[in-house]
Amino acid sequence: MPIKLRIATFNLENLDDKPGEKPTLEERIAVMRPQLQRLNADILCLQEVNGQEQVGQPRQLLALQKLIEGTPYANFASVSTMTEDKKQVYDERNLVILSRFEILGHQQYKHKFAPPPLYRTVTATPGDKEAKEVTWERPFLHATIKLPDSQILNIINVHLKSKLPSPIPGQKLNNYTWKTPSGWAEGFFLSSMKRVGQALETRIFIDQLFDADEEALVVVCGDFNAEIDEVAMEAIRGDVENTGNGKLSKRVMVACERSIPEPARFSLLHHGKGRMLDHVLISRRLLAYYRGAEIHNELLHDESLAFATDMLYPESDHAPVIAQFELPDGNLLNS
Repeated sequence: MPIKLRIATFNLENLDDKPGEKPTLEERIAVMRPQLQRLNADILCLQEVNGQEQVGQPRQLLALQKLIEGTPYANFASVSTMTEDKKQVYDERNLVILSRFEILGHQQYKHKFAPPPLYRTVTATPGDKEAKEVTWERPFLHATIKLPDSQILNIINVHLKSKLPSPIPGQKLNNYTWKTPSGWAEGFFLSSMKRVGQALETRIFIDQLFDADEEALVVVCGDFNAEIDEVAMEAIRGDVENTGNGKLSKRVMVACERSIPEPARFSLLHHGKGRMLDHVLISRRLLAYYRGAEIHNELLHDESLAFATDMLYPESDHAPVIAQFELPDGNLLNS
């Protein structure tokens, strides 16, 4: 029997349960739980899931537990990013993978395959005399999932650096105001370096999966903070047009949203313009079983506009993206 599979990615936009926070978690759940139920996902990759603390307990994903309570996701297998000591989740912006199927193993990677580059600022005051390491803000999360008939699926959940400029010492008047255009430009450059560096590390890991098995089933989901033709996305996709090597065609990662009509192809609204920043990329082997994609952006609001506060819009400012597959049984797939 064919195996029907729905894989979704969704940036929950700082899901948290801080005391006195507005909107409250309950107000967010009222609009976001129906969104999750509509996804009907078998595997769900989430970004921006904050951790919560209880006295005497390690930090946990308590807000997420409340959000998925009463939904099928509450019974899914779950893995998330953790602090380096493996004792608790991060305070902010955890990556989470929920799966209807068994998760055989998982690992997170940050500077495992790409060491931090060295950079010396040029607009900082006082200026740097020596180059310093530029580190990513987040790891990526990889899980191996056992599908029916023992097929193995590699899921990679990413959240690349946003386009907000990174801080430059002495170049800001306050949180929102820069002293000089050149200071802003250098901050933007640093953020671009981090984003593309994360993409490079992700691509190196993908190539290692293909080194082990050129027919590997690989999916990369998440908030890339980049559109399909930007450098970070091109780095992860590995198109033959860029490598010039047709022998690498099996290693190309395909963006599922390309099958969605262009007017509806956006996962975020910024200043009235639709932006496609959230993606599901699949290996060429999986493309044979791909049946279509969805972007649930019908009620997406433009948070960049005046008065578009979280109080008015307690849902996320990102739309979830879903890819659907119909896989043959394991014997046919591996033939």
